[in-house]
Amino acid sequence: MPKSRRSKLVSLTKVAKKTREHKGALMQELQVNADKWKYCWIFEVGSMRNAHLKTVRKLWKDSARIFFGKSAVMAKALGLTPEEERKPGLHRLAKQIRGQVGILFTDTEPQETIEWFADFKQPDFARTGNVATRTVVLPIGPVMRQHSDPPEPFPHNEEPQLRKLGLTTYMEKGVPTLRTAHKVCEKGKQVTPEQAQLLKLIGIKMVEFRVGLIARWDSESGEVVQTEGSGISAEEKDEDAAGSDDDAMSE
Repeated sequence: MPKSRRSKLVSLTKVAKKTREHKGALMQELQVNADKWKYCWIFEVGSMRNAHLKTVRKLWKDSARIFFGKSAVMAKALGLTPEEERKPGLHRLAKQIRGQVGILFTDTEPQETIEWFADFKQPDFARTGNVATRTVVLPIGPVMRQHSDPPEPFPHNEEPQLRKLGLTTYMEKGVPTLRTAHKVCEKGKQVTPEQAQLLKLIGIKMVEFRVGLIARWDSESGEVVQTEGSGISAEEKDEDAAGSDDDAMSE
């Protein structure tokens, strides 16, 4: 009698386990870059989005090297003690590599680097668990998309999705319409899965991808200088980040 297919587990994804050789290659890559560049920065990210991090990599491609991976591996590569450090003073920076942080190697002078990252902000849609930065209320009348300029009403075939997300709509001349105002989210409260999906459908971006610089190491003096706070809150950091060795190795 053939085996029942119902009890068979089918793996939809195949993820290769990171090998010791892979981590060794990452550590070597970090050490080579520590020897090459004048400055080494530690940074953290608010409202992490892989696409925006790739944009940062692209814009700094010719003047920096960015790593965003396993903090323990990165710290070990730079050296956590004076005896292990790759370059003089680098262990003081390595000790600060904890949690979801990245490393930026560059020759760009500190003030220019600080100003560039202070200006780089990318708005994006809130995800489940993000704290709403403002209260959003949909008024009585047609449910409008904010993606377009000017805003346009939702098509009739999307009304079932809107109702599924909590809107009490009815059809008015083929347009999903509200009889009463609907509060999508409230400022200061966490966004639910339904609210996050509805905000995205409407086209309201509520979070900002930002990079906050924490500290830098100067290869010439061996000194580590702290920045005046990254300005990124705990709520912004408590998101899924690109914390894989593959991200750390990418150009």
